[in-house]
Amino acid sequence: MRQPAHGGNLAWAAALAGCPPDAILDFSASISPLGPPNSAIAAILSQIGNLKHYPDPNYSELRLALSHFHQLPPEWILPGNGSAELLTLIGRELAQLAATILITPAFGDYYRTLKAYNANVLEFPLSLVLSEAVGAASRREVLVTGHWSLVIGHLSLTKDKGLLLNNPHNPTGKLFSRDSILPYLEQFALVVVDEAFMDFVLPNEEQSLISVVQEYRNLVVLRSLTKFYSLPGLRLGYAIAHPDCLAKWQLWRDPWPVNTLAVAAAIAALQDTEFQQQTWAWLPPARNQLFQGLAEIPGLQPQISAANFLLIESQQSTSQLQQQLLKHHQILIRDCLSFKELGDRFFRVAVRSHSDNQRLLTALKES
Repeated sequence: MRQPAHGGNLAWAAALAGCPPDAILDFSASISPLGPPNSAIAAILSQIGNLKHYPDPNYSELRLALSHFHQLPPEWILPGNGSAELLTLIGRELAQLAATILITPAFGDYYRTLKAYNANVLEFPLSLVLSEAVGAASRREVLVTGHWSLVIGHLSLTKDKGLLLNNPHNPTGKLFSRDSILPYLEQFALVVVDEAFMDFVLPNEEQSLISVVQEYRNLVVLRSLTKFYSLPGLRLGYAIAHPDCLAKWQLWRDPWPVNTLAVAAAIAALQDTEFQQQTWAWLPPARNQLFQGLAEIPGLQPQISAANFLLIESQQSTSQLQQQLLKHHQILIRDCLSFKELGDRFFRVAVRSHSDNQRLLTALKES
């Protein structure tokens, strides 16, 4: 069976480990271990009888729930069949520009959608080491968050290019400040910020651009409801952008992209403040426990992260490590072979429960 480019492929992992898929402890997909919320499950069950009807093609109720959640008019929100569907629409938009700037290492789906429409891609690296050369800003544009720099080097920033980045950044987990991204809204024809993991950032620390989206016609913010609420099987995300842009995308896609059960689960989850608070209370100590445990293992160097996952540099082959963990411990980690800048010396793990994290740490010490 072909090795997957994405995390969460339990069928592939189970075949390699020689066990049932439900026996795999999955650290490869960055999904919260706390969900799905009971409120979402109850909402799904309440809608079973409505499966005989088509969903509302305008998703009015879901859009209204999202508009209340973000304090935006509903017409500024477009639900989709996961962020992947919305990325495909955005790729078509970006391909009409002279070029699209990608911050690397970049999520593989960005390449997929841009390649599908023959977009011209220009790659610029996110520094994986502490930047000591901010003084070089006279020769390049440097987007800085704390000590971490995003370099958009020798480039004439003109209105005919697009910028596609995620915040927090995947796979590093670095969080860019809102103020560090804002200048680029004046320099690019289209700026797409994928905030799939922003929900995991504590409310008093989050750096979302949703609050300024109505000020910039060229800004698109992508959000996911599947990672924070543990609903990847339902496939649900949404785009926030100018209504004219969203209306055009609506014409490009198939009807009814979001199913009835996903709509019900999303509306319930958005209103579940108890689950949200529980997640924000769980993540920082759990992430710190995992980070400290990894840092104590010889040959491993975890990166500080604002998200619910950690990127780890390893002195040994991580693809071999992945296979050892599967065969001997039924644990699946995310190798980084699909991130060409990282290769076989990095792997990524989700933050899970204390007991799951401890099981991973014990297995890594034995590998």
